[in-house]
Amino acid sequence: MQAIRFGIDLAKNVFQVHGVDAAGRVVVQRQLRRAQVEKFFAAQPPALIGMEACGSAHHWARTLSALGHDVKLMPPAYVKPYVPRNKNDARDAHGCCEAVSRPDMRFVPIKSVEQQWARALHRTRDLLVRQRTQLANAMRGLLYEMGQTSAKGAAGIETLLRRVEAADEAIPAALLICLVPLAGQWRALDGEIGKLDKQILAQVRQQRAALRLTTIPSVGPIIAHATVAAIGDGRQFASARDFAAWLGLTRKTHDTGGKHRPTGHISRAGDKDLRRLLILGASSWLRQVRAKPDRGSPWIRGLLARRPVKVAVVAQAAKTARIIWAMLQSGQQYRAPAVA
Repeated sequence: MQAIRFGIDLAKNVFQVHGVDAAGRVVVQRQLRRAQVEKFFAAQPPALIGMEACGSAHHWARTLSALGHDVKLMPPAYVKPYVPRNKNDARDAHGCCEAVSRPDMRFVPIKSVEQQWARALHRTRDLLVRQRTQLANAMRGLLYEMGQTSAKGAAGIETLLRRVEAADEAIPAALLICLVPLAGQWRALDGEIGKLDKQILAQVRQQRAALRLTTIPSVGPIIAHATVAAIGDGRQFASARDFAAWLGLTRKTHDTGGKHRPTGHISRAGDKDLRRLLILGASSWLRQVRAKPDRGSPWIRGLLARRPVKVAVVAQAAKTARIIWAMLQSGQQYRAPAVA
């Protein structure tokens, strides 16, 4: 009997495969080494293959799709209900095989190599930014223990670095031994981050969709590039609200017994990195609107007047997400709302 549907539990070296025929009977249940996977599926007739959207999943999805199979990636949380108890690799593969056959299952679009490269740029940049922040905090903390402080922000850390590099007499010589290598690492990381920023900007200028997104007030090159890398043209979402919900920017609910119980908090589901960027962009934009109210739309001015600033920031981020989806779908330019 030939298998018409497979479930694969991905791993670093040993893969578990579960296959069923048209009647749902198990016909394949075996382990494959990494080098055997492509050969095994090359010998199989075209089939439906389900995998969790985890590490290396997009690579294997592209590889098996090239062999003629219909490969579907699924969020691990949606596969879990189909995994029998006493979890192991074989049961995980069985769960993938069952989940992929469900008509209401939500699938993850397979990313291209270019999309994954773009995502890697942002992952690397985020890591370097975190490390740079850690170094800045370490230098501030060491100085603070000696009764010295430095101003906040980029200007403050730049002043601190110059003091360290100039061997300021106010800084004890013993402390300079610690601060000099930290300052050197900060400078090196800052230079690498600048190179990545230039790379991202160059790619945005070559992508028409990303370039259009930068015309939205709270969206810059980094947000535009990250969005296109994450969702492409956004066709996997049925509506703008679906995209906002996927980002975790919609209200979390906990209904039971026919009673609607909104929690008052956003769900924080989905892509946390993209959500963070949108909220940072909205925060920056609202800071400008609060300083110059005539720059904002009547909607955001009214929201700022009646709700806390942080609530307005999240609302603006959710609205920006909807605008992004609409622009990606329609291919139109951003049209600013009329300012009263």
